[in-house]
Amino acid sequence: MDSYVAHANIDHYFNLLTVEGITDRNRDTIVKLMIAEEDKLGRDLETLQFAEDRAARGRDRLNHLRRLRAAFADGSIEQARADQMLANFETTQKLMEQFCLAMRERAHSNRISRF
Repeated sequence: MDSYVAHANIDHYFNLLTVEGITDRNRDTIVKLMIAEEDKLGRDLETLQFAEDRAARGRDRLNHLRRLRAAFADGSIEQARADQMLANFETTQKLMEQFCLAMRERAHSNRISRF
């Protein structure tokens, strides 16, 4: 049950990071909360799978946003907004990719320590 709550919290924090217009201060706070939840999970293969799935969904969403952005006329207000949203989501995706890397390293470390 604890891992379910931690996963739900991480997913919630990740979604908060995708909100348009998030301030750097709020982003830092949310990242700290997400890291605290990640620490609760420890070396868990289930968590690695969760992170990998979430990162894959994020990559798909990022590609979708890139296609949408390309549909706007060059120099338009809509394109500027799309650029801003895309930049925000790219930053968020980088955080998720870092989370996956950390979970891979933990899982690998955990496997080695078992032998």
